[in-house]
Parts: sequence; structure tokens; C-alpha cells
Amino acid sequence: MRIPRGVTERLQIAPEVAAAFASGAPVVALESTLISHGLPWPQNLEVAIESEAAVRSSGAIPATVALHDGRILVGLDRASLEALATAPAGSVRKAARPSLAAALAADGWAATTVSATMIAAHAAGIEVFATGGIGGVHRGARRATAPTFDISSDLEELARTPVAVVCAGPKAILDVPATIEYLETRGVPVVVVGQDELPGFFARSAGIRAPTSVPDLAAVATLVGRHLGLGLGSGILVCIPVPEADALSEVVAGEVIELALRDAEAAAIDGPALTPWLLARIAELTHGASIRANTALIINNARFAGALAAHLPTR
Repeated sequence: MRIPRGVTERLQIAPEVAAAFASGAPVVALESTLISHGLPWPQNLEVAIESEAAVRSSGAIPATVALHDGRILVGLDRASLEALATAPAGSVRKAARPSLAAALAADGWAATTVSATMIAAHAAGIEVFATGGIGGVHRGARRATAPTFDISSDLEELARTPVAVVCAGPKAILDVPATIEYLETRGVPVVVVGQDELPGFFARSAGIRAPTSVPDLAAVATLVGRHLGLGLGSGILVCIPVPEADALSEVVAGEVIELALRDAEAAAIDGPALTPWLLARIAELTHGASIRANTALIINNARFAGALAAHLPTR
């Protein structure tokens, strides 16, 4: 896939990341939206720091991505992580593919979602990206009456940008079967490591059979390397279940998600505000257990992504 010149011209590569490129060391991209919009203070900064440490512990170099004053920063220092984590509510823009130009045209900070991080990673030459869970088809998209057609740009980015995305599956608040069908239609492989069922984000299982499953790191590294090496132009989704000690049970996760969805409908919450509202409501309903699961899976995914990047075959 051709990398747009306009994107590469705006990249600002951190010294540590540039040194990794020069030496051939593996690099893992990390998103910044979870810092500015996904988790409350101080967990947001703690998770960002622990995720970078987890990548390093696996033999790779972390490159957290964000936008600042018209530049795409690939790799953030501690001061930048703290600036994103402590920014006043509403002061940090959210950058996805549709809003990337607007975010770059504005002064100040913008945090990158899955799609914007994938664009930056590919432009910089990074093949592996770790996040928590991807967006997808929202549950109202298939309603017989008044469908929302609310589909995350994450899915289209996976279809057009050749990066391996390590996650804990689609966010469980979504229409997960429709999300997997959409990815299949768009030519995006979905592979689960270590089990036959798709991870359920907060829970170990979504109750859906994995499109493809492999037993371990070595097998998924071979598969990812083969897919990216074919030059098909699409990404590949690598799904890792949340650590068992921190997971919600499948039953509890399902019950609280349904309750939160009903509460959102009653409160007329929709559009871009829906996902953060639902995640906050689920945290209330689970007395913080969902936040513990979320932080655990983010760090676990970063650790696995580091190992995957270190094991990818040289092409």
C-alpha cells in the first residue's frame, strides 16, 4: 500500500523510536485516546506507563502516538504522556481518519484512535499496534426500524492499512457478530490466540467461535508475517483474551452491558458520546471491576504485541 506523502511529512519520530528503526529493533505502536478519553486520572497515566513498560519487557520499543500542533508524534516522552493524562476535559481532540485533517489543522493536543494510530504506524514503518478493544458495528445498526448505521472507522482502517492490531476483541458493547461479519467482508483476517472462542473484551469469551485460532505466539507470528508479506493491503486482527484473574464472567458482563444499553436508550445517549457513556456506566454497575479488567487487558495486549513484533519474520 502506498503511504501518503502528506502523512509522512508530518511525522515526528521520537529519538528512541528512530534509534530502534536504525538498529532494526522491533517497535510497537500504542494509541493515546485511552489516556485522554478512555480512563480516569490517575489510572490513565499509570496504564500508559505500564503499557510502554510491558512492550519493553517483551523485547520491543513502544511508540505511543498523538498529535500536537500539526505534527504526528510517534513516541511520547513522560511529559507528553502527563500532558495528555491531565488535560482539562474537552481540551484534547479525538483524531480518527475522518477527523485527522481537522486535528492536524488545530493547535494543541489530539489523541489518536485506532484508525489514526494505524495510519501513523504504517507511515512510520511500524507493523504491530496494541490497543484495548476495537470499535465496530453498534447494536442499533441492524434494527428493522430506524437503524443507526453506526459503524466505527476502525473497521475500514483494518481493511485498508496493513498493520497487525493486537486487542481483546471488539468492545463488548457492540454488535460483535455483525462486526466479525463486516471484517470478513472487507478481507480482514481475525485470529484468536490460545482458545477457540473470540474474546469478550471484559470477559474471556464472547460466546462466538473464532474465525481462526492458533495455539501460541510462534504460530500467530508466522500467520501475521505471511499476511503482511502478501501485500494484500489489509490489516490483521489478533485477539488475546483478558487475563483470567481480572476477567468478568461472561454472564455478569452480558447482564451489565444489557442494563447499560437500556439506561443509555432511556437517557437518549447516542452518537460519539455513546461508547464513553456506556463504559462509565458499566464501571458503576460493576463497582470498578470493568475498569480493572480494561486496564489488565490493555497492558496484557501491549506485552503480547511486543513479543509478536520481536518474533515477526524478516521480510
